[in-house]
Amino acid sequence: MKKYVLCITGASGVKYGLKLLEQLSKENFVYLLISNNGYLVLEREEGISKKDIKNIINQNVKLINVNDMSASIASGSRIIETEGVIIAPCSMSTLGAVANGVNYNLIHRVADIALKEKVKLYLLIREMPLSLIHVKNMEKLMQAGAVVSSASPGFYHNPKTVDDMVNFVVGKVLDSFRIQHNLYKKWREDED
Repeated sequence: MKKYVLCITGASGVKYGLKLLEQLSKENFVYLLISNNGYLVLEREEGISKKDIKNIINQNVKLINVNDMSASIASGSRIIETEGVIIAPCSMSTLGAVANGVNYNLIHRVADIALKEKVKLYLLIREMPLSLIHVKNMEKLMQAGAVVSSASPGFYHNPKTVDDMVNFVVGKVLDSFRIQHNLYKKWREDED
């Protein structure tokens, strides 16, 4: 069973993180980290309280306290056992902390470790418009080897619902990790 680290931060768009959790935990083990602001957004956008989070996770998910800097995944020797770290959605605060090597919590720490250990780090940002500071922080991370992506759905698959648009974005994240899925119809898929 492959292992992934999934982090949900305080940016709007927790649907992306929840859909990734659902997809990744079907056949993989997931270390789940949710920032304090991530819990606030979960409550506001999805009606899921901090105490209710355990109701939406399965046996393949280990929820770790974001302040537990002694957790196993706080070590490079454990991060290298994973396929990568995904931060979805990624707030600009988290992006800035990671881009500048500042570790205020375990999300920042695992992202920092992923970069130093050359483990895939994927940040799904959901912000607009972007400031020059945001862009410079993205540039730093990309130069360090991270994948930075905006939550920008495509429309060539003719989405009909919000879930269709969420599935497209999540499918693109899964594509980056070479994880098979059927969340959206790929470009000209019927021609193969």
